[in-house]
Amino acid sequence: MPDLWMPGAVKTDVGDHAPCDTQYPAKAIAHITWDKNASAAKPVDLVPFANLKAYFTGGGAGMAPHILWSPFTGEFAQFFPADSRSKSVVDLSGGTRTNRAGKVVLQIEALFFPYCRVDGKVYAKLSDTPCKGWQQLQDWVHSWGVPNTWPMGRPTDFTPHRSESVWESQGGWYGHSQVPENTHQDPGTWPAFVTVTPAKPTPAPAKPKVALAHVVYAAKHDPAAAQGHTTYKSEVLLVERALKAEGLLSGTYVDGSFGTKTKDAYKAWQKKLGYSGTGADGIPGKSSLTKLGTKHGFQVTA
Repeated sequence: MPDLWMPGAVKTDVGDHAPCDTQYPAKAIAHITWDKNASAAKPVDLVPFANLKAYFTGGGAGMAPHILWSPFTGEFAQFFPADSRSKSVVDLSGGTRTNRAGKVVLQIEALFFPYCRVDGKVYAKLSDTPCKGWQQLQDWVHSWGVPNTWPMGRPTDFTPHRSESVWESQGGWYGHSQVPENTHQDPGTWPAFVTVTPAKPTPAPAKPKVALAHVVYAAKHDPAAAQGHTTYKSEVLLVERALKAEGLLSGTYVDGSFGTKTKDAYKAWQKKLGYSGTGADGIPGKSSLTKLGTKHGFQVTA
């Protein structure tokens, strides 16, 4: 089950939980707090996040959303669990239950008003802000089955557009300006969905190759050669390390020389596979060497 409380959000439960109408598709409603009126000529400093959080847990609890989000700092406060309705839209009696018409109806209030001023910079649109935490918020909402889509179009201005039939029949994100029975025009704009490009899987490293002809030659020539003689050392070492891993060869003899100890160890490997007689003579065959390589990470070539 997805998280009832958004990870990373300050949990500030205002109580008064109530179920949603789960026969409808899952939805999210985008708001801005719009707690001040400003203009390009007269910008106003943004209200502190703590002030709005205190409001929604105090006198404004009757209008609290699920999530209060600061797009400037990435802070979140949550007032209702995801499976409860919240109260940030008008819900007239006798019509569609705007706060409840969905498996979930997650309401998000972005701390913003047009021409707010933050650190000396003025922001006319929510989409102009840093939108810190937006992907985290999007992912949590999506985890509750809300599609990353705007059935009535992503808000780009303060023009309202409402359709009760679309609202009741289609899941996704809606602006407050798109919710039936309401007169608000926010959020004006909202950030585009973040598209995460799946990371390309890291290709598995190529397996080292062991030529059957080389190790057969080594097995036939190294035992009779001078002590320490090696033939095709790097390939023989791969075979010896595999035999050691099987518990058939002491580490003392893992030296790249296919000497008598290595030959005896390979004979033991052949017998372990069920070979006998000339089939277990310590000279590698294609089948036994391939099985050793498959188990211990090398590829056998001709």
